[in-house]
Amino acid sequence: MIHKGTQTIETERLLLRRFSLNDAKPMFDNWASDDEVTKFLTWESHSDISVTEAIISQWVSDYENKEFYSWAISLKDNPDNPIGSISVVEPISDKICKAHIGYCISKKHWHKGITSEALDAVINFLFNVVGVNKIEARHDPNNPNSGKVMKKCGMKFEGTLRQTDWNNQGICDACWYGLLKSERC
Repeated sequence: MIHKGTQTIETERLLLRRFSLNDAKPMFDNWASDDEVTKFLTWESHSDISVTEAIISQWVSDYENKEFYSWAISLKDNPDNPIGSISVVEPISDKICKAHIGYCISKKHWHKGITSEALDAVINFLFNVVGVNKIEARHDPNNPNSGKVMKKCGMKFEGTLRQTDWNNQGICDACWYGLLKSERC
């Protein structure tokens, strides 16, 4: 694999880009402080904008690492107002060339195909630019819309592990999806 770090990716409607310190307020307002958005996530809603500022500050620093992949999801017609995020949420396994993806988006933009468009673009980037062989993701079975995003991008259901994960609802099952580079071509 050839690590490239977080690079700007454009799709038909979206601009996936690095976060900047200026993104703290829109991130906080658009999704990070919304309990409904974070209901099935592994991090709690931000109680104060200072939490968002600290996280983005860390990400900005992490961008110096070529193995760090975290994008702000913005609409092309409003690139300074991120509406979600998508990232490699666990270190990429160089031995088996595998990346685990996580994502979230503001409630206002649910059910519009935006998350699928972002995930599809990140999958293409990781397969074709970085050289990843497998992309995986998981979701709580009580959040089936997240699984629909994965399926829409061609990911295949690989199984449900019982009581193996934790999110803001507590201990939960995890539905795992995966996609091999050879299945994408």
